[in-house]
Amino acid sequence: MIVLGLDPGYAIVGYGAIETNRGRHKMACYGAITTPAGMEMSRRLLEISRDMRTLLEQIQPAAVAVEELFFNTNITTGIQVAQARGVILAACAERGLEPVSYTPSQVKQGVVGYGKAEKKQVMEMTRQILGLKAVPKPDDAADALAIALCHANAAGSLLRLR
Repeated sequence: MIVLGLDPGYAIVGYGAIETNRGRHKMACYGAITTPAGMEMSRRLLEISRDMRTLLEQIQPAAVAVEELFFNTNITTGIQVAQARGVILAACAERGLEPVSYTPSQVKQGVVGYGKAEKKQVMEMTRQILGLKAVPKPDDAADALAIALCHANAAGSLLRLR
């Protein structure tokens, strides 16, 4: 089964897909959808939407996991990221996919086993679990792979309970 993890943003949308089978995970692909600085927000959202449709067509995921937004002090940035997240969710819905959302602490818990783990720890554990030589770049792609792993682990647990 292919699980696609997404780290939403309006400048960079990180994505990471893993193949998961009976608790074993393998990296399928990762990268980022980017939009140029200074571009009108409506154009950025359109570009994200188009690129998401292409990505979903290419990867054909069975499941999608998206990081839940964490609002810090900059409300304007938070609103813009929320708009991009909405476009991402709509692109998934268009393909009949129902993305599952995870908070940053749930991702940390799901990958490292500790909800307050450092970002570095999550990236290193993601690298180890997937057997990669280096932590993927950009960080948004590494985060997306961690989100995919979190979902694969959570979904696997649910399947075992049934």
